[in-house]
Amino acid sequence: MDHRLRSRGEKKVYSGFTTSEMEKMEKVLKESGENPLNPDVFKILARRFNRSSGRAGKPILKWTDVQSWFIEKQQCLMSKNTNKLPAVQEGDSDISKGEKVVDLSKLEFEAKSSDNAWYDVEVFITHRFISSGPEVLVRYVGFGIEEDEWIHVKNVRERSIPIEHSECHKVMIGDTVLCFQEKIDQARYYDAQVMNIQRKLHDIRGCRCIFLIRYEHDDSEESVRLKRLCCQPEY
Repeated sequence: MDHRLRSRGEKKVYSGFTTSEMEKMEKVLKESGENPLNPDVFKILARRFNRSSGRAGKPILKWTDVQSWFIEKQQCLMSKNTNKLPAVQEGDSDISKGEKVVDLSKLEFEAKSSDNAWYDVEVFITHRFISSGPEVLVRYVGFGIEEDEWIHVKNVRERSIPIEHSECHKVMIGDTVLCFQEKIDQARYYDAQVMNIQRKLHDIRGCRCIFLIRYEHDDSEESVRLKRLCCQPEY
């Protein structure tokens, strides 16, 4: 999809840590392993650093500066670990002959943000388990660290794809689609239900059908062309 239009600047990771601060954070990172750290850890570290003699005359650290450092480090570690995964050799799999296999390494994902819109995922940074179930920390395509968000795994899915003009007949009343909603102040993708379809003859421009959809997040309705609709991939 090419309409991720939340425009905000990317925040750069603070680079003014002292050698002793870096060593301390490296130690904490090593001890934590793959477990996500509580924000209180970042606040405690920032407070300790600011009180130390080594920071005398240097800018005051924000706890979010420490958090950003850890996020970047964990992302780098995850990337390295992924590259170390062994390739699956032919004949190594126990999957029954004829069963279809999906190569997860080639999949792209989207996540439903707290604003109920869907955004393309650039990377899964880490994960955690809470009372409501597993969550992943995602970074969205085109956004910086400050926009990283914890998302319940049920709100993550494979990235939707545009529906081709020749496939408009596959869209049926009652289907759930991903629709690009354009407003003066925003343009985002939302889940919507197809309420009615006016089938029309296609011409040189492609599909001319009109789809009445109802957005799930606010129950508003709108008539749209096929070019604004996406669907989940089929295998």
